[in-house]
Amino acid sequence: MVDVTADRLTAEQRALLALWTVPGLGPRTLAQLRAFSRGGLARLAEAPVRDWVSEAPLPPPVRRRLAEATTLEPLAAHALERCVRAGMGVAFQGERAYPARLAEAPDAPPLLFFMGHVGPPRRRVAMVGSRHPDQGFLPFARTFARQVAEGGVGVVSGAAAGVDRACHWGAMDAGGETWAFLGSALDALDPAQAKLWPHVLARGGVFFSELPPGVRASTTTFPRRNRLIAGASDAILVLRAGVGSGSLYTAEAGRASGRPVLALPGDVMNEGAAGCNALIRDGHARACLGVEEVWRTVGVDPQRAVPPGEGSWEDLSGEARGAYEVLKRVPRSFDEVLADSRLSPAALTSALVELELSGFIVQHPGRLFERV
Repeated sequence: MVDVTADRLTAEQRALLALWTVPGLGPRTLAQLRAFSRGGLARLAEAPVRDWVSEAPLPPPVRRRLAEATTLEPLAAHALERCVRAGMGVAFQGERAYPARLAEAPDAPPLLFFMGHVGPPRRRVAMVGSRHPDQGFLPFARTFARQVAEGGVGVVSGAAAGVDRACHWGAMDAGGETWAFLGSALDALDPAQAKLWPHVLARGGVFFSELPPGVRASTTTFPRRNRLIAGASDAILVLRAGVGSGSLYTAEAGRASGRPVLALPGDVMNEGAAGCNALIRDGHARACLGVEEVWRTVGVDPQRAVPPGEGSWEDLSGEARGAYEVLKRVPRSFDEVLADSRLSPAALTSALVELELSGFIVQHPGRLFERV
């Protein structure tokens, strides 16, 4: 768990956290506020709210809510106190606990609340589907997710009843990593989620939410949550979905983020599979006919992937961490990495071997290296 005490956060992060707790204030408004402050959000925290709120580029409802505060500091302190009480961490963009792929997505939140331990980098697939699939499908979904995880791929879903939850359990069956993005704050779980989360955390998984403490789920938070599931993943697989399934929002968000979308085809007479079949028919998804298709889509060779539950950033040498920081998610040659790493050729060779054996990178023919 990440320390969320006052000493850990910078003044900018405290101001950001305070503003993020104001209902209706999202990433775009925050960007406008940064431009308005001419020097960072911390400058707004240094002055009474009344001195700047009337001129700030804010929607009227947000302006009214902010005007109720004297300064931003009490908002940040209250949020931090609730995080500590609930056992949540706070991850800001750019920190290791914040999913790097999500930071690349449109409208990514500037911070996330989380519970659990964010493990080493790996390829991940969003596995989503209906809350009420046809009879007998859930055991299949769980087995399929287990097979995906056995290949070293992380499983991302939404902890909802039905297919989502079966996929989390499948990943855990393999001893693999699973992430759950919720449509509520982490201290406002519904009873079914409350039963699931201790199992996820005990097996090294993570619960994430962009919603500050105390916010309950609503009809608007779930579609918003789906973009996080897609953004944190390298590909999206819709296992079962009718024409009105919420999992189709995840597929749409994946396409908007440039992620490959797969769908499991179903019997044309099965209304519960109509959404998947329509995605394939309309060219919005590729048909997934087996677990090998998932591995191939996210670029994982199970023979070389880091086994589930293995690989630790904390155990890496300083040279390996430095080399990892200059690698990208596209192949780079040894000479390119050498030029940026400030390591000797011998030290870089050792660092790259360490990273590959730990499952943090893959080596392609021609001495090309790429982050997983």
